Amino acid sequence: MKRVRINKGKVGLVFRNGDYLKVLSAGKYWVRYSDKVGICNMSEPLSLTMELNILLQDEELAKMLTVIEVSDNEIVLNYKNGVFNGILTAGRHSYWKGPTNYTFEKIDLSSTEEINSIDKSILSHPEVSAYTRLYRVESYEKGLLFINDQFEKELSPGMYYFWKNDTPVAVKKADLRQAQMEVSGQELLTKDKAALRMSFFASYKVVDAIKALTDNQDYIKQLYVSIQLALREYVGTLTLDEILERKEEVSKFVMTSVKEKATSFGVALIDGGIRDIILPGDVREIMNQVLIAQKKAQANIITRREETASTRSLLNTAKLMEDNKMLFKLKEMEYVEKIADKINNISLSGGGQIIDQLKDIFSPSN
Repeated sequence: MKRVRINKGKVGLVFRNGDYLKVLSAGKYWVRYSDKVGICNMSEPLSLTMELNILLQDEELAKMLTVIEVSDNEIVLNYKNGVFNGILTAGRHSYWKGPTNYTFEKIDLSSTEEINSIDKSILSHPEVSAYTRLYRVESYEKGLLFINDQFEKELSPGMYYFWKNDTPVAVKKADLRQAQMEVSGQELLTKDKAALRMSFFASYKVVDAIKALTDNQDYIKQLYVSIQLALREYVGTLTLDEILERKEEVSKFVMTSVKEKATSFGVALIDGGIRDIILPGDVREIMNQVLIAQKKAQANIITRREETASTRSLLNTAKLMEDNKMLFKLKEMEYVEKIADKINNISLSGGGQIIDQLKDIFSPSN
């Protein structure tokens, strides 16, 4: 015989000739020398290579154990003293009933419901995340939940967890921020058969995510085509000159024409306008020539107008000097003064005749 001591918090399993015999709780015992005693820590799960069903035939041992059975489509969240301790997969698992408090939460992986009962800190744990699907809807987005290809509900901004299984789960998201679309390089033909290229921009935002993502296959492309067709429709009714003069009317027509269609796409048009009108090289050259000719004609008109005004002014001045000899003399002295400003030195030769002439110029006669 040999003496065996089982400390508190531990359990002894006695085996004789390889077969399970009995369980020993805390205390001192005498057993045969040939018996083998396995010491188990009650704070840890029971881990033996022996079939669990054989051990559970011992009613005393069965009362000391908590047995968890996990099916193929299930997992069990294990908590040790209230703290997440790991996952139990398919099979049978046994834990000692003792000082350590083990709790278990069984999960049906076939469920397609959103996971709300489990804290997100646990769901983000690497061991658990292998069994979950995470969908994130940003603050500027609206999400649409589809389960088994069927629309379920709208999702507000946040994080959404679902268990991984064979049922398809998808979240489509629409960006609710204001966006801009450019319909660029559109080759159009005017009423007078002039070819041109036009670029149009439009600001829009999604206002109905369900219409945008479920009722329409590609709402952005459909909005683009609607603007494109509206441009062609309106430009084809105007001549080139009318288009260049009425750019704002083109924008108003496009916005009015597309607004109702955009609503059916789940989109609201906010603003729009023509960015560029590009003419072919030969047409652009002709228009430049016309512009140059118009400016030259305007310049000639202004020149003639100024010449006429100048002539009329001279005529009025001449009439005044004709009627007033003193004014004529002042005008004469003005011109002499201008001439004198250009002269640095005056050399005189001859008699007193020159002096008399200058005197006559600068001294008005009575």
